[in-house]
Amino acid sequence: MRKLLLIPFLIPGSALAQAQAGWGSVGQPEEKEFSWTAPLWPDFWMAWTPATLAVFVGIFSAIALIGLLEGFKYRDGIERRGVLGLTTTLGDRLFITLLGAAYIFLAWLGLVGQPVWTPLFLSIGWGVFVFWKV
Repeated sequence: MRKLLLIPFLIPGSALAQAQAGWGSVGQPEEKEFSWTAPLWPDFWMAWTPATLAVFVGIFSAIALIGLLEGFKYRDGIERRGVLGLTTTLGDRLFITLLGAAYIFLAWLGLVGQPVWTPLFLSIGWGVFVFWKV
């Protein structure tokens, strides 16, 4: 009988516990955390993620910077004959850097898999080498 008298006191506590445990949030919109792989526009024809957007913005920014440098500062271009035996300008070296970085990433993903931090640093090193020696 004493146990039955305790039930009215326990019901509000159990309802409060359910509300704090998650049942009170049923039907409420969830807060979305930032994800590098979540699509920015889910209904768009191409899966633009923050990572792909950052890569393309970086590539186009590098092309614009090289174009501005060759257009205004180095009008005749900086032609140089490097270790590969090629005569290259800034744009050529950028192209070789981007092409090499793509091959580094593809080889890494094909042979090792993820994570891709190591090929990122290898690609940066490749870019430094190309702009310094090629």
